Amino acid sequence: MDYLETLNPAQRAAVEQIDGPVLIVAGAGSGKTRVLTYRIVHMLKHDVDPFQILSLTFTNKAAKEMRHRVSQAVGPEAKNLWMGTFHSIFSRILRSESEKIGYPRNFTIYDSDDSKSLIKTIVNELKLDDKLYKPAAMLGRISAAKNALITAEEYLMNEEFNDQDTSSGRPKFAVIFKTYQDRCFRAGAMDFDDLLVNTYKLFANHLDVLNKYQHLFRYIMVDEFQDTNHAQYMIIKKLSAVHQNIAVVGDDAQSIYAFRGANIKNILGFQRDFPDVKTFKLEQNYRSTQNIVDAASSIIERNKDQIKKNVWTDNEKGDRIKVIKALTDNEEGKMVASSIFQEKMNSHVRNMDFAILYRTNAQSRAIEEALRKMNIPYKIYGGMSFYQRKEIKDLLSYYRVVLNPRDEEALKRIINYPTRGIGKTTMEKITIIADHNKVSLWEVMENIGQFGLKGVGVIEDFVTMIKSFQTKLEQNAYDVAFHIAKQSGVLKNLYEDKTVEGIARYENIEELLSGIKEFSVEETADEDGVLRPNRLADFMANVALLTNDDNNKNEDQDHVSLMTIHSAKGLEFPNVYVVGLEENLFPSQLSLNSRQELEEERRLFYVALTRAMKKLTLTFATSRFKFGQIIHSEPSRFLQEIDPQFLSFESLFSARGPQQESRPSPAGKTLSGLPKKVLQPAAKPSLPQKSASPAAANEEEFIGDDTSGLEAGMRVRHQRFGEGNVLSVEGSGDNKKSTIEFASHGKKILVLKFAKLKIMN
Repeated sequence: MDYLETLNPAQRAAVEQIDGPVLIVAGAGSGKTRVLTYRIVHMLKHDVDPFQILSLTFTNKAAKEMRHRVSQAVGPEAKNLWMGTFHSIFSRILRSESEKIGYPRNFTIYDSDDSKSLIKTIVNELKLDDKLYKPAAMLGRISAAKNALITAEEYLMNEEFNDQDTSSGRPKFAVIFKTYQDRCFRAGAMDFDDLLVNTYKLFANHLDVLNKYQHLFRYIMVDEFQDTNHAQYMIIKKLSAVHQNIAVVGDDAQSIYAFRGANIKNILGFQRDFPDVKTFKLEQNYRSTQNIVDAASSIIERNKDQIKKNVWTDNEKGDRIKVIKALTDNEEGKMVASSIFQEKMNSHVRNMDFAILYRTNAQSRAIEEALRKMNIPYKIYGGMSFYQRKEIKDLLSYYRVVLNPRDEEALKRIINYPTRGIGKTTMEKITIIADHNKVSLWEVMENIGQFGLKGVGVIEDFVTMIKSFQTKLEQNAYDVAFHIAKQSGVLKNLYEDKTVEGIARYENIEELLSGIKEFSVEETADEDGVLRPNRLADFMANVALLTNDDNNKNEDQDHVSLMTIHSAKGLEFPNVYVVGLEENLFPSQLSLNSRQELEEERRLFYVALTRAMKKLTLTFATSRFKFGQIIHSEPSRFLQEIDPQFLSFESLFSARGPQQESRPSPAGKTLSGLPKKVLQPAAKPSLPQKSASPAAANEEEFIGDDTSGLEAGMRVRHQRFGEGNVLSVEGSGDNKKSTIEFASHGKKILVLKFAKLKIMN
């Protein structure tokens, strides 16, 4: 079948428009990957050279999937595409051109642990308070500056930035930033943000290099464009300036990474930078039921900053979205576990058909406990990566030092592992000499005999060992990797540890070496286009650029998936539970300072809803443990914002198991009314009072009357809104609602199943 015949009209139009600037607004579940894939296929079938196509993604997983789909359609030509993450593509460019900006070709890429370790060292050297200058916070501010293309030198000279730091009690931040950048350069290392900043610098300061890549990349495609930051966008603009054949694909409604520097203005203002842009909207949702699609649309339409679209689906209408209230976070966990258990029994579905999404990682505790008690297997996504484990980082640090001896973070990690008699005092002396002479630790160690230090023999032996490893770097990746693991003593050290933990660490090293062996049988083209076996440098460049979603193992195991909503973006599940829908939790209390922040939280909620294919359940608790105390909470404003026709207010699940279908609740046990506080920042919570068990709190609740006979003209009293007149009552069952004019709060539409009202007459 012709690939174009498999596309709907909007998809086909986007695929066929291969020239000029193109904006493809792809709603949730609209077949975005299919469009991206076939767009490349269409180019190749119209004689576009694959070497001239640059396709940028945000994860290696996405790039791998897309390349696989293209190769199925066109064959081996797919291997010639420039396809990968921003960081992997820019790293590839920098490894060819890095010497022009003063870096070695085998520069090291620091991960966040390396960067935080270096910052911690700098803070200690400057004798600053490490509680005030926390490495993670310092790295976050450095990253924000780099993403905005602000260099350490520019930051240091900027009075406004320095005034901000002084007022925040961290006047030495600029010095930390500058020292950090100098140390990275001296170590021949770049962090992830440097891969962007240095690519931009390379193009800005070396027009011959920019011209080379502008003509190489005749066609540019960018996936998840709403997630790009300022630096990424500026590089893309430079690269596309000659041919203007740039296609960006994304959904402004799913822009949820502002905390990482993502700038929604890139997609909202794309037409301003490319006035000839042709815009295509993919509005048909193939993933979710009509109820879920319509409910999500009723939420996101409230945002002011957006590209208007009408997302729709031909799928079945489906069940209403369940909304369930719990008294505590622990009961919420039991409810969710019980619901999953019953759904599995009733519908004969697998654990992997379920996902539980939450706003913060801390919420997983109660969920995990409940799942364990019911013997439901689960997996938390976004946890520690395989490559972040200590034993793996230790051996990888050996490989880093062999490739780049100037890499000081890796060097400090392995200098006395396994123990070889190079102590802390010796390293402190070497560090002082290196700082005084403005050279790397390695340069001091290479010439250790000249500095009058005692006991230099062990240093000389270490240097000799590393240099002997370097003579083997032209061999295939596995041979040299195994040789280093063995001759360094790492394998022997781990093998001799017969504890359960020690055996696990040794098995992890075996797994790493097996991965390198698998990698080494593949081939890489050198600069002249000649194929050669993969080397250790190729493997290390690949490992350094892995994204979190690439490290999940045992994907075939049957388990319930637990993750933050941010981690769930791009995924889909038949059954989804979104938990913790309470004010100050979701939306987060930290995101209520401006309309822009609240709109990002609403987009995050939209992403959560649109992960569900068949069934969606929303839960909230009226009290939650925080820091050992009970904090009382109220339902999230987002629940109020969903059109009630798409909701079903279910009976509670208690620890005893599922109850019968919902029926009028006994006095004192009704669901509390949902607050309508759209765009109003929530007040800061007062300090929790002592005592207040959930049961006691429940007894003190405002007790409403039976509203089944409520009619227009009646007078009622609401706990929050006070007294008011009933203007109308419409709907039936769970969706019965009333319009009430309150004297002090104006007109409100309340869902009677949810509202608590006292009837005055």
